[in-house]
Amino acid sequence: MNEPQNSSIKNYRELTWEAVVLGILQGIILNIAFVYAALKLGFSIGGSTVAAITGYALLRGVLKKGTIVENNINQTIASGINTAGTGVVFTLPALFMLDAKMRVETGQGIDFSVWPLLLGGLAGSILGVVLIIPLRKQMIDLDRLKFPSGVAVATILQTGSSGIEKFKLLLMGVFLSGIWKLVMILGLLDKPGVLMHEELNISMGIIPDQFSPVIYLSLMNVAAGLLAGRGGLPFFIGGVLAWWIVAPIAVSLGWVGNIEHLHVLADYTEGSISDGTPVFGALYGTMIRPLGIGTLIGGALMGVIVSFPAIKSAFASLSSAAKTVSSGGKKVGSDELSINVVIVGMVGAMVLFFFGSLMTDGITVTQALVSSVVGTIWLGLAGLIVAQATGMTDISPMSGMALISVTLMMFLLNNNVAAAMVVGIAVCVAIGQGADMMQDLKTGFMIGARPIKQQFVQFLVTWIGAVVAIAMIYILWSSGEGGQGGFGEGTALPAPQAGALMGIIDGVMNGNIPIDKYVMGGTIGFLLGAAPLGGLGVLIGLAMYLPFSITLGYGIGCLISMYLLKKHGVSFYENKLVPLSAGLIVGEALMGVGHTLFELMMGG
Repeated sequence: MNEPQNSSIKNYRELTWEAVVLGILQGIILNIAFVYAALKLGFSIGGSTVAAITGYALLRGVLKKGTIVENNINQTIASGINTAGTGVVFTLPALFMLDAKMRVETGQGIDFSVWPLLLGGLAGSILGVVLIIPLRKQMIDLDRLKFPSGVAVATILQTGSSGIEKFKLLLMGVFLSGIWKLVMILGLLDKPGVLMHEELNISMGIIPDQFSPVIYLSLMNVAAGLLAGRGGLPFFIGGVLAWWIVAPIAVSLGWVGNIEHLHVLADYTEGSISDGTPVFGALYGTMIRPLGIGTLIGGALMGVIVSFPAIKSAFASLSSAAKTVSSGGKKVGSDELSINVVIVGMVGAMVLFFFGSLMTDGITVTQALVSSVVGTIWLGLAGLIVAQATGMTDISPMSGMALISVTLMMFLLNNNVAAAMVVGIAVCVAIGQGADMMQDLKTGFMIGARPIKQQFVQFLVTWIGAVVAIAMIYILWSSGEGGQGGFGEGTALPAPQAGALMGIIDGVMNGNIPIDKYVMGGTIGFLLGAAPLGGLGVLIGLAMYLPFSITLGYGIGCLISMYLLKKHGVSFYENKLVPLSAGLIVGEALMGVGHTLFELMMGG
């Protein structure tokens, strides 16, 4: 594409209604899909790739007048709305699951309302953007941090005519996985003892139950592995370690009791393959799951510690950015939103914080004030750490931040879980927004976009993501039966990140933490978190926490991706495998959500 001359630069398409509307629509769809995916897989997937591919096909292919920077506005909006869902889905489900657990055990749950939680999400959405604005010039223009995902999206935006082919592959993936999910939902292939509720028993009467010989027939799982490739192997290895090494040793040494009586300890979803594998239930509930939680916590905390050098660098960047803006006058300010916007945004977010906390039962005015001030300060610090860490490694230590945030606020707010969750949601949404905003600004930097336009649109629309994600969690939870909810342990959506958070909160409240397993797992995760491969402890902890049937499908996808990359090269991976895999994820997620909505409307 030829760059416009100075005489026509005013007419060069960048911030257009078409890009804004398309970005909002894509953002909402991706938010819905990836909330579902995160509840199943335990981690989220960025939506920039999907938005960039679809944007090219519609803006350039259909409207015949799209530009690279216009498509960049589209993907900036879409990824911002989508990313807000990640912060919500890693935290809020813990409140629902803990409430259900307490009602079963004590007959009394947690009184909470959607409105304080929504205000927390809105506050995080605003703060995540405004706190990053002063850092853009320093981190991207001067420090030239890598922001690998931002670079990858810039490459997609610059691919030219291949965008149409990628869009076709994306739609093919959506169609294939949607149809397959529908077949699984209708149970057209079900066979008792072999295939039920998407679980395929692969034991063939030979493999013992302690090896968890079940695979979840989810194209989403495989597609996530296809996208991750070699980088996803630690996740797969964690599952192998848990179920093909630790579990058999535990059974052979009698650590989990007499196998003949393990059915007493088992707890399964009625009608699933797992009904016939009580050994799995006992191992998962009494050993593997708590070990996984401990490993996840240890790895997440080490991730925060490893990121500590980024604190100094981030504050240096903030200081340098302030000096740059103050000395640059109007010329510098013309590419950035005004510092007044930052100040107004921070004040507005603190007000939302305050009222969100005050509206929660049992919180005084003083506690709400403490919550808003401490929450904002901690949120700013966490955002700086995560933005710097993302820029250097593309790894976001969100799990550790969520655990620290909720635990800190429970201490300050007398174990008021609902009030602590308001801050936890805000922090996770904000740090996700900050990291995503910097990735998008890196993309814009590489293709010649104006940062002020990206900042402006994300500031205006990012709040939509928190609203959609909270609504989806309420809807998915309502699809469950018997008051147990539609996600959590024993369902098709195990919500591992939120489940680990719930385990910590429950342990703090009731003093029933399995200290030995948490300490053992925490030590393992802490050591793994110090490894050169970023996020190793968190990945292995998640793999141990998730049922191996899910992890196994993901690992198969990783191995297939590595084979195809070696055989066909990077171009095949980027131009064929990535769009097809993204479509497979979106298609299954949308069909799953669609089925949930249909069941609710039909009263079932």
